[in-house]
Amino acid sequence: MIPTRISRRAAAVTAALLAPVFALAACGDDAGSESGGDASDAAGSAEPVELSILIDDAENSLLLFEGLTEAYTEQNPNVTFSVETRPGGGEGDNIVKTRLATGDMTDLFFYNSGSLLAALNPSQTLVPVTDQPWVDNLNDAFVQAVSADEDVFGAPVGSNMAGGMFYNEAIYEELGLDVPTTWEEFMANNEVIAAETDAAPVVQTYQDTWTSQLFVLGDFHNVLADNPDWAEQYTANEVKYASDESAIQGFEHLQEVYDAGYLNEDFASATYPEGLEKIATGEGVHYPMLSFAVSELVANFPDQAEDVGFAALPGDDADSYGLTVWTPGGMYLPQSTEGAERDAALDFMGFVASPEACEVQTAAAQPTGPYAVEGCELPADVPNAVQDLQAYFDTEGQTSPALEFLSPIKGPALEQITVEVGSGIRSAEDGAALYDEDVEKQAQQLGIEGW
Repeated sequence: MIPTRISRRAAAVTAALLAPVFALAACGDDAGSESGGDASDAAGSAEPVELSILIDDAENSLLLFEGLTEAYTEQNPNVTFSVETRPGGGEGDNIVKTRLATGDMTDLFFYNSGSLLAALNPSQTLVPVTDQPWVDNLNDAFVQAVSADEDVFGAPVGSNMAGGMFYNEAIYEELGLDVPTTWEEFMANNEVIAAETDAAPVVQTYQDTWTSQLFVLGDFHNVLADNPDWAEQYTANEVKYASDESAIQGFEHLQEVYDAGYLNEDFASATYPEGLEKIATGEGVHYPMLSFAVSELVANFPDQAEDVGFAALPGDDADSYGLTVWTPGGMYLPQSTEGAERDAALDFMGFVASPEACEVQTAAAQPTGPYAVEGCELPADVPNAVQDLQAYFDTEGQTSPALEFLSPIKGPALEQITVEVGSGIRSAEDGAALYDEDVEKQAQQLGIEGW
């Protein structure tokens, strides 16, 4: 069994080897399931069942699944688990697609909701859970993000999160800065930070290419504020990033912070864990990121985490300032899982989609926002960054879903393109145009009308 706190080095090693991370031993008695649902035959019987699960190698995911599997096995001692990890980003996407295509997928797997799930063709590869009673307790945004062809396919693991930026509150206070609500204010803050401190105004970590996408993906609230129909028009091939004055701004912002010299000197080789360290220690002041990273921030830098806040990426208009939101990832059941394993897997999914499991997850890892299950509540002592996030959810009109929850189209090469734009290799205009070509290929592969 892995320790409660997993080191970043250990997580990286397990990811590289794709080795089983932990297995829970059967304890022996025949207590039945207490998790509800109508697929509990295997879980409630005395026959031993081992479920294999494939998850990403993020430390937060490891902690969540350790907590969930331990809690479930405590109630259902005949059901044990073996958990494998995979890399994140494009490499991890390819592993999931290949294992589904070859019938070599684990009994369950944890993966994105939204467009990346749609690219798995879930109606052809996954078992629908539409008729499971726990689906009625899921919030509408999550159900939409894990549905295809009028069927639901996933149970939420983790909480809602947002795309924005961590910022070092201690440095903000020292310099007398306010959280920017426009891009002009953000760049003015960067100018002060560059002039008055040795810290990098903006941290980027392009060794982990997926981290380069936030200026584009996290800007979508501002795109929707300018055009509420943008996602629908985008799916219909009626608007483009390169030719839309609002949509191209995410690419332009990437170029602007590079051109201004506001990045950390090692931006090309720095890693995601190093980015968290820079924002926690004050070596950097802004780090565009998804809010799920708050758990790793708190786990690895407990003494500095209270100095870190979270803010939306600002656009041109302070009146429409707000946050781009991601629904949590889902746990999915591939069609290759059959018999007693399928029954046990469905029962475990029902447990995961319960308020009891939310409490288990809160105890295992810091929540990054509100949960997607009715009846779940956040604790009062969540970190500053999560409290900042909750404030956006509490204000009408200050949150918008990310594009991937409104459109199935997301090009696979975005993270490579944003690295090029953010490194000065390619202009914002060229990057946006190249991404328009990238999504065209994906839209055609999905058979979307109008492409």
